[in-house]
Amino acid sequence: MTLISDILFNVLIFLSVYVQMFFFITFLENRKKIIIRNHPIKLTKYPKVTVIVPCWNEEKTIYKTVRSLLDLNYPKDKINIFLIDDGSTDGTWDAVSKFSGYPNVKTFHKENGGKYTALNLGLENVKTDFVGCLDADSIVEAESLVRIMSYFERDKNTMAVAPSVTVLNPNNIIQEAQKAEYHMGVFTKKMLGFLGAIHVTPGPFTIFRKQVFDNLGPYRHGYSTEDMEIAYRMQKNDYKIEHCNDAYVYTKTPSSIRKLYRQRLRWIYGFINNTIDYRGVLFRKKYGNFALFTLPTGIISISAVSYLFGKMIYNLGHLIYSKIISVGTVGWSFSTSTNNLSWFSMDAHPSMFLIIFVYSLVIFAIVLGRKMVEGRWVLSLNMLYYLLLFRILAPLWLINAIYNTVISKKPAWR
Repeated sequence: MTLISDILFNVLIFLSVYVQMFFFITFLENRKKIIIRNHPIKLTKYPKVTVIVPCWNEEKTIYKTVRSLLDLNYPKDKINIFLIDDGSTDGTWDAVSKFSGYPNVKTFHKENGGKYTALNLGLENVKTDFVGCLDADSIVEAESLVRIMSYFERDKNTMAVAPSVTVLNPNNIIQEAQKAEYHMGVFTKKMLGFLGAIHVTPGPFTIFRKQVFDNLGPYRHGYSTEDMEIAYRMQKNDYKIEHCNDAYVYTKTPSSIRKLYRQRLRWIYGFINNTIDYRGVLFRKKYGNFALFTLPTGIISISAVSYLFGKMIYNLGHLIYSKIISVGTVGWSFSTSTNNLSWFSMDAHPSMFLIIFVYSLVIFAIVLGRKMVEGRWVLSLNMLYYLLLFRILAPLWLINAIYNTVISKKPAWR
């Protein structure tokens, strides 16, 4: 049993190293293509774009969200903004209605049906060739839309472009930890873009050609991860998804462990179940790196974290049990003798070096992601917060998501 456990442990460590090295090599091969434009740019043409903002109980955030859209550096007559109140129970509709006088803003009110139904109501009324979504707790930077649209202008085969999403005004350690995670996400998304393997078109300001929905149909529930499901559908149909690293969107993130846990439980549950639904694409070469790398990487990550957490709990239980037996046999011993301790005789298991190597690559990804967002090569405390907090919490929501999948229990939205 110990041999099998050791083999499984080493295989998972190897796969984790392989994944991080794959990202690192992808970066080395494409680093000159990562361009950060710090100045306004101009397009040959400015296509009309509709941005749908689904709202549910967002009275405190909706004003700044809409203001950021109105302040975009893009011709005002080329932007339509749809504000859709999905049956809010607070003052969201009153806040939304204040924008009804703007010529490029339309407001809608509907019974609560979930985010994807609000998005689909917007799609039914879209008459432009491009359409996007902006979550009502997010703020888009003024140059983001024109930078995103430059990707469509450059390549007629590009069907969707995702932005770089980062944390809006972190106020505590939990949000600081997420900031480091989001920086790593910027790096990862860009690398997946180079590989043609993006698996999420995030709600904060991904822009699509409308023909995506005309050809593939509207949003689906997607286990409350509709932005993931539509990306899976696009990948299955060979629709190109890009990432615009210098289009910045700032989003409000969970401020407590409870809220963070519920959000990530929903995300992981969505990944597991969307992957099950699209299992027919796994390891099939015709679906490219999405099938050969992205989905297997997610499965490996969930398996590795779950296994290592289980192994840690088992070892801890075994240690406690051994101590109980020892106390029952020989009584308490407070000996702290270190006469035989030698740093040169300590076990330097190769797997420990591999784990350190993986963490080093993770830190590199965070630093590079921050460079893409903030233009600075900086190590910061939020990296430590991320590594410590997520090491404790991530296994819990991963295992919970697996359990919920097995018993078909859907996680709550909030």
